[in-house]
Amino acid sequence: MSTEHPHRRDTLRAAAALAGAAAAGGAAVAQPLEQALGRDDTNRGSRAPVLFLGHGSPMNAIEENRWSDAFQRIGESLPRPTAVLAVSAHWWTKGTLVTTNESPRTIHDFGGFPAALFEVRYPAPGSPDLARRVRRLLAERARDDRVARTATDWGLDHGTWSVLRHLLPDADVPVVQLSLDAGLTPAQHLELARGLSELRDDGVLILGSGNVTHNLPDAMARARDGGGPPPEWATRFDAEAASAIEARDTKHLVARWPDGQDARRAHPHPDHWLPLLYAYAASDAADEATFPIEGFDLGSISMRAVRWG
Repeated sequence: MSTEHPHRRDTLRAAAALAGAAAAGGAAVAQPLEQALGRDDTNRGSRAPVLFLGHGSPMNAIEENRWSDAFQRIGESLPRPTAVLAVSAHWWTKGTLVTTNESPRTIHDFGGFPAALFEVRYPAPGSPDLARRVRRLLAERARDDRVARTATDWGLDHGTWSVLRHLLPDADVPVVQLSLDAGLTPAQHLELARGLSELRDDGVLILGSGNVTHNLPDAMARARDGGGPPPEWATRFDAEAASAIEARDTKHLVARWPDGQDARRAHPHPDHWLPLLYAYAASDAADEATFPIEGFDLGSISMRAVRWG
């Protein structure tokens, strides 16, 4: 069962007033699921990279702008994955859930945006096989078979499809989505996520989608006032996170929320921060961390992207 934190939908509706209209499109040819999870010899033994993307506004899904262009370039640079495991800021639940749908629906989890955005479909297949494997890996890590319960009432929310339609525009790679358990601390999320790293050896792209800073009320207020440079608390929080990622300072990253400097201003709620911890946990010291996207949207929302490997 999904649990929206207070004011999420109202805030997204308000944010829509700041977004412009654009045209949408989409197409897909499903990849046979037997080619997923390393069963395709062309992908066997190929260790996939890990990504964290600042997804920003849902409008980035259909607008041609700085951010969508950068998502497309990242996609062109990636080896073709066998499947995608996505951890989105927008699936906030009681307990950890994993989608098992063979054909996950495109979820338009927002309101007030142009009709073109609601017309977008990202018809990637799911992968029950990958979902079962994720569930087993997380249960072993947590030593609790109640972890990563299966869910068929969810699909792909905009934290996932708004970036994947640029990274993998043909929507022919299986996608499974993993939720964020509202009952876990950041340290517990990180520890749970460590169990996912072995999926990379079978070519599975682990994708975290959130934002390094995400104070939407602040961003909307700045946009209404005409924008301006990012505030010091946002640039400071973003820069410190980048330094910690480069140094693999796990302790610093875990302590960033809720008690770190500027933490509550950067993240009134941790949902957009935690996907970064999942991506970080799936990387290791052998992976070079690079930042293919940097900068701020709507004044204070960091659009930083991180690639490991």
